[in-house]
Amino acid sequence: MSIINDALADPALTGPLGSPDVRALSRPLFREGGGDEATDTWESWDATHGHWRKLISTDLFTPRTDASPEDRRRLSYQRLRAVNAELSAPERLAADPRGLAALHEWTAVVDGATSTVAGIHYNLFLGSLLDDTVSPPRDLRPFLSLDRVGTFLCTERAHGNDVAGLETVARYDRERTEFVLHTPHEGAAKFMPNTGPAGGPKTAVVAARLLVDAQDHGVFLFLVPLRDERGLLPGVRVSALPERVGSPVDHCVTSFDRVRLPRTALLQGAHGRMDPEGRVSGAVRSPRRRILHAIGRVTVGKLCMSAATLGCARAALAVAVRYAHARTISGPVLGERVPLAAHRTHQGPLLRGVATAYAMTFLHRAVLERWLAHEEAERTEAERLVAVAKGWITWQARGIAVEARERCGARAMFPVNGLAEYPANIDGAITAEGDNLAVWCKAGSEMLFGQELAPAAPRATGREPLTDPAFLRRLLSADERRWHAGARDELRSAPGGDPLGRWNAASSSAVRMVEAHALGRAADAFTAACAGVPHAATRAVLRELCALFLLERIEPRAGLLLAEGALTAGQVAALPGVVRRLTARLAPYLTELTEAFLVPEEYLSSLPMLTEH
Repeated sequence: MSIINDALADPALTGPLGSPDVRALSRPLFREGGGDEATDTWESWDATHGHWRKLISTDLFTPRTDASPEDRRRLSYQRLRAVNAELSAPERLAADPRGLAALHEWTAVVDGATSTVAGIHYNLFLGSLLDDTVSPPRDLRPFLSLDRVGTFLCTERAHGNDVAGLETVARYDRERTEFVLHTPHEGAAKFMPNTGPAGGPKTAVVAARLLVDAQDHGVFLFLVPLRDERGLLPGVRVSALPERVGSPVDHCVTSFDRVRLPRTALLQGAHGRMDPEGRVSGAVRSPRRRILHAIGRVTVGKLCMSAATLGCARAALAVAVRYAHARTISGPVLGERVPLAAHRTHQGPLLRGVATAYAMTFLHRAVLERWLAHEEAERTEAERLVAVAKGWITWQARGIAVEARERCGARAMFPVNGLAEYPANIDGAITAEGDNLAVWCKAGSEMLFGQELAPAAPRATGREPLTDPAFLRRLLSADERRWHAGARDELRSAPGGDPLGRWNAASSSAVRMVEAHALGRAADAFTAACAGVPHAATRAVLRELCALFLLERIEPRAGLLLAEGALTAGQVAALPGVVRRLTARLAPYLTELTEAFLVPEEYLSSLPMLTEH
């Protein structure tokens, strides 16, 4: 017992916490790429986020979950045009990953469908066109004005994450200097782009195999008009998919029957270009690798998917915390009513979600800045970091959304109260731009021998404070090292001659390594954010919130860390008590911690659950 008491006797848990300042909490969450700490107004110190926050506070963005799916699909395109009306130069947004991510982060709060169609139009479609600096200039005015909506057709019925295996073909007709775009069979039909009639005339960027004579040059992108004011264009076949859970989008299956395209339809770049004679050249000679360069916009898409789920998770917590303080239940004394928030069993899950949401946000900011600052030689590592972060952030967001819905009981099951659609919308982000497990497997395979082992943790003495983020960060490094070394050993010891069998032997440990790496990156981003907060009381609250976040991740790993000597038996036994004490200290600040998420009052007051008691 004395060993446990020693571990609990952390001086950090004995002094009182001061009152945090909501604006001081908000600034590290939303100030990206610099900012002025001395300014007072939201817009002046973060125009990137404040702009979109203002937009979703307008009447057009008031949730309409009571409308029919068809009306909601039309509404998402009306909202897309409202977004476009706010832009002086839409092409600048398409070239700005920070702005694109912020757009997703706020529009996803009120309508996942608007977030989806905006990301497709500005990033995947318009961004791909702008990235083509080799072809003669194209007339982008219909897309900049949204006279024509852009969409993106890549994955097929038979090919999801294995984009190198796409089977839609674009055969070059040298005599007519045209391409013939064709879907050879049902498995090659494009699945599940927003190609329905909602939104009006549409043009797509389509991924297809470039065939010249008998040679397959790999997958390139092609600009393809799909429909005009009268309907589908000749040779384009579109069938609507069944309704899915979540915000309605006009998802369809799309195929092509020998559609002729001009030679200028080909999107070119450093990865490949083609002259009128059909000669293909470029810096990337491998057809399999060309597609990864051609769809490079998917990396920014991963940042956008992560951002969208950040918005959902923070909004879900803001709703759940407000409801917890407004909803009363019978207390321990006859006739007494107490708020849900008075119960530790209710506070605890919400507080853990809040701590995770702060970590997710700080990680996203750090990864986004890393992507913006990377040199070409660092591109592979930067892309991998974006993929790792996308997997961790979106999975955590789903857990938070489900927990928030449960904490609000039966009323939260109705979409009109704001929470019911978040898990399904987040599921979409988990699958989009590369399924999470698939991208983590890819990251794990690259990291196995392409990255050094994390530092080994020194043997614990038992005197290390369990609320010290630096100590807890070392434990995460030890966990990552263990899984990394284990995966290497498993791969080496597996029988040769069976590449899949060798990977299967190591893959579970490799994915655990990726998870530990993501947690370490989140811890680094959290501690860096804490260090940059000048307001002492706010910094102290954030530091303890960071410790709570880390302890919740250390606790399930404690057995293995004990076996390796990174923790002592007393520290392991003390972990639950330290978590309880941190929870008790931080629970009074749940309202301030979630008010810092700056979820618009216009949105919160539109939810009946928060206004009718």
